[in-house]
Parts: sequence; C-alpha cells; structure tokens
Amino acid sequence: MCLIDIAMVIGLTGQIGAGKTTVANILRKLGARIIDADLIGRQVVDNSAALLKKLTRAFGPEILDSSGKLDRRRLAALAFASEAGKRKLNDLVHPYLLRELRAQRRAAEKDHALVVIDAALLLFWEMDEEVDYVLVVHAGEKRRLERLTGRGISPRDARSRQRAQLPFKEFQKRADHVLMNHRDPADLERRLRKLLARIIPAIN
Repeated sequence: MCLIDIAMVIGLTGQIGAGKTTVANILRKLGARIIDADLIGRQVVDNSAALLKKLTRAFGPEILDSSGKLDRRRLAALAFASEAGKRKLNDLVHPYLLRELRAQRRAAEKDHALVVIDAALLLFWEMDEEVDYVLVVHAGEKRRLERLTGRGISPRDARSRQRAQLPFKEFQKRADHVLMNHRDPADLERRLRKLLARIIPAIN
C-alpha cells in the first residue's frame, strides 16, 4: 500500500566541488530519501559485466586494475581529458544509470514525502523537467577546487572536470533556488531548513 499520496521530488545539482554531498546529508537527516546518481553510476558498472566490457573496449585495458576491476580515477582522467572522451563515457554509462535512477525514484515516491535526486548532471539529462523543484548548490571557484584537491584529485584533473561541466549561468537560469555554500556547515543547514520550511511547510 502506498503510504504517501504525493511525494515532492527535488533535483539537487551544482558544479563539482560545490558541496552537494553536504546538502544531501542535511536533507537525509530531515527525512528525505536521497537518490545518489554517482552511487548508481558506480553500482551499474560493478553489476554489469557488459558495461565494463564496453568501457574497456572504448578506453583501453589500462582502466582496469590488477584484479580486473575498474580503476575509476584512471577512467576519469582519460574521459575528462577531452570533449570526445566525455561524450564517449556518457553515451556508454548514462542509459544504464538513468534506467536505474528512475526505478529508484518510482520506488521512493511510494513511501517518502520528500525525494531528492542528487545529480551533478541533472540539467545535462534535462531531468529538471522531471522534478518539482531544482535546487542548485554553489560555491566560488577557489573553494570548489580546494574541495576537489582535498579528495586527492590533482589540480589539473580538477580543472579538467570543472571545464567539462555546464557554466554556472546555465545552472542559475534553470534553478528554482541557488543555495550558496560559502560559510560553515551550521549556517548552510540553517538556510536550508529555512528554504524547506517555505517550499514544504510540514518540514521545520
């Protein structure tokens, strides 16, 4: 039996390093069901021998580690080095990813009042047309690059990944709200709670 008559679906997006994960964690604490596109992307590769074979054929055996598993950093370095590489990666992985993402959304809407699709490529997929509200997280370029290098990504790779994304103006144009993530986490949570109280009165 469906426990929730109507679920609100928020699309959470922003440029890499903006702090989407921090916002998603706050929303999870408030009871939202988070659908993590990055996690789904990893899962579909791990669970599909056919997809891994396609990736190896497209980018070469060097994307595999010594045990035959995908070396994600090596794949990312190759794919984001050029627009052609990025397109090739997207064309292979996205059909698998989007099929699973939509299946998880349908399941989540049955018993959660608030469902959040956490996806850097939400706008690229034009999924902003499929959600009720588009929430863009943003931070300055220096802050975003610091976060990426803090994850062990080289400055060169970090800049390549930044260039591979849509410009902020596009995020801004298609957002229902831009949430700046430039202060401390407590301030971010306070402003996020205030926003949710406005768009979803039941959440305080």
